[in-house]
Amino acid sequence: MKFTHLSLIAGTVALAAITGFATLTAPDGPAAAEARAASSLPVERSSLVCPAPSTSDLAETQYTSFTPPGEGTGKGGSTEGTAELKPALPVLDDEAETDPKKVKKAEEAAKKAKATADKPVLAVKEPGKPVLAEADGSGAPALVGTATGKLAPGWAAQQTTTVTAGGARGLLGVRCTAPDTDFWFPGVSTARSRQDYLHLTNPDDSAAVADIELFGAKGAVTSEVGDGITVPARSSVAVLLSTLTDEAVNDLTAHVTTRSGRVGAVVLTADDGSGTDWLTPAADPSGTLVMPGIPADATSVQLVAFAPGENDADVKVQLMGKNTTFSPAGNDTLHVKSGMTATIDLKDITRGEPGSLRLTPVEKDRATPIVAALLVVRGTGAKQEYAYIPATGPVGARASVTDNRAKGSTLSLAAPGAEAKVKVTASAGSGGGEPAVETYTVKAGTTTAVTPKPPAGLKGSYALTVETVSGGPVHASRSLVLPAGGVQMFTVQTLPDDGGTVVVPSAQQDLSVLDD
Repeated sequence: MKFTHLSLIAGTVALAAITGFATLTAPDGPAAAEARAASSLPVERSSLVCPAPSTSDLAETQYTSFTPPGEGTGKGGSTEGTAELKPALPVLDDEAETDPKKVKKAEEAAKKAKATADKPVLAVKEPGKPVLAEADGSGAPALVGTATGKLAPGWAAQQTTTVTAGGARGLLGVRCTAPDTDFWFPGVSTARSRQDYLHLTNPDDSAAVADIELFGAKGAVTSEVGDGITVPARSSVAVLLSTLTDEAVNDLTAHVTTRSGRVGAVVLTADDGSGTDWLTPAADPSGTLVMPGIPADATSVQLVAFAPGENDADVKVQLMGKNTTFSPAGNDTLHVKSGMTATIDLKDITRGEPGSLRLTPVEKDRATPIVAALLVVRGTGAKQEYAYIPATGPVGARASVTDNRAKGSTLSLAAPGAEAKVKVTASAGSGGGEPAVETYTVKAGTTTAVTPKPPAGLKGSYALTVETVSGGPVHASRSLVLPAGGVQMFTVQTLPDDGGTVVVPSAQQDLSVLDD
């Protein structure tokens, strides 16, 4: 196989596929009719995955993990359960090794990794208080984790990596994602200036097999080695996308599916001289998409979209600004051909005000599903840095993002439909501090960008939890800025619903026995 592993221990922090378990009881008396309706119950088990942080020896990584308080987990409430992140198991290189010394060395490394795989790197002890851990250099392993009991609903984690020198210097942030079987990545590249690695992490105890397809402006990109990639149990592999094809294409959409098992998938992108960051999966194909949180000082914004179905898509392109929604001059619509990737250079579309991009069908009765993401650049020349904003689902009942700092965090809230009200809770700090709560009203068709009020007496980092109080759907993202060397290094994480509850239909049982 031609795909390239990043290292012997090419890992990915596994942090939460959401699976709910509930027990159904038989109601009696007047409660019977009410019990027939479906109810929402907290999930009892969650899993997440995150990629190996970096191959740079200069990398400095901070892992953070958090579970928001829920019913029964306040002061005096039960916190039974676990939420732990552990190192992934090592993956040996594909090439057969014949040197006895190297074979022995590899076996010893694998044995050592297995011995430490059950030792948590990060463990949440109680809801409402984040925990953190740090790692330096290129040797930080992938992590896999599971949360159970009271610590499972809404469990969130992030890794934030700073690389201050080199061709791919920058701030890399990734919200740890749930393992799944189907992923879309608009915005990847096999161009010579890019190094895009697809990280696949398997949190389960049996191997998974994944396929990778690439689509450009002319359709499918020829590849003979993107099928049948094996991801061993509790391990991670990193595939260099440019090794899958001889074609150097700048704007591509990657589609990742599994034949067996499930994986977590994220893409590490790096552009010589321009920066680096993670691209997380875009929201599932839909006729209407929202990409929240374009920074006010963005110097370049590029939209990448793909139509996976049999029909072409025609969509309106609109910016939800601070006060209103408008279409950018000359780029008010986008035509996306079936099976092809389309792009628009929106340049400095925000013009000094924060905003969010909304895509809707030109014809309401013809909502062809698409996937999309934004490549956002801040700064120019040697001082530029970039990040991605994939299309994301609404906050829903609740969503959280970890690793917020005393300075540099901005929360963007977009209401594409009706006006909405949200509650934003800043958790206690990882090293101390008291939670803070604020409520915001987001006008219909606008974006509200706020600097969160940090916890009083903050020590360490804190988590933000956004809850929809009333009104229409709200889409959100958090931007983290950590300046270094004159570069406004930044990263953006979206906040889709955390899936902390599962809808369970109630049941009524008739236990009577008929006599013969």
